[in-house]
Amino acid sequence: MSSRQTGDGATRVCVRNAQTHCLLAHTVEMARGRRARRRGLLGRLSLGADEALWIEPSRGIHTFGMRFPIDIVALNAGGIVVDVASQVKPWRVRLPRAGTVGVLELPAGRAQASRTRVGHQILFEASDDDPYRADDSA
Repeated sequence: MSSRQTGDGATRVCVRNAQTHCLLAHTVEMARGRRARRRGLLGRLSLGADEALWIEPSRGIHTFGMRFPIDIVALNAGGIVVDVASQVKPWRVRLPRAGTVGVLELPAGRAQASRTRVGHQILFEASDDDPYRADDSA
């Protein structure tokens, strides 16, 4: 995956649903280390409309101590969606699904708005300055 680091530690990649062609997020923070995975979205007041958190590896997530609901999209090693949970409220647990290698945490309502379903492929693509630019290569 090609990406650019921003000043705030987020990685500039677009996350797109290959089937619906909908953008899920423009700025993705990668939580790959033990400390970053444990911290997740804790301490934040919200998640921006174009932001996401990718947690890898992940065996499931919890929203204990969070202040806002989120959508959860679990992916296998091929980027195929194996689970979608919408509007997960604070103080909940989402157990892992077979084959999950990572979890994308999105603003509440984003999975439904992008029509993301189990079986869809999610693409992590290099970002540019305009997240809503049409893909000219299609």
